Amino acid sequence: MKSAYELAMERLAKSDPTAGKKLSAEQKGRLAEIDRVYQGKLAEREIFLRQKLDAALAEANADEAEQIRQQIAAEKTRLEEERDDEKDRVRSAD
Repeated sequence: MKSAYELAMERLAKSDPTAGKKLSAEQKGRLAEIDRVYQGKLAEREIFLRQKLDAALAEANADEAEQIRQQIAAEKTRLEEERDDEKDRVRSAD
């Protein structure tokens, strides 16, 4: 009798046939490089926007501060999606 975990893993394997595929050393290296690049991009944007946020808070501009907070969240989401898309391209390359 299979456990719930084993059944879930079988369903996952059926829905994503590339999930069990082994990655080459080159692909692993490229994935690590993508992580480093996007970690840097994210840090750069966050530092820049945090400075703007600090300035808005110093001026007691609550509306601008909230817009900057939303922009930080949006930028983070956008960069994470870009990173994931690029990593998916690397994984699917043969």
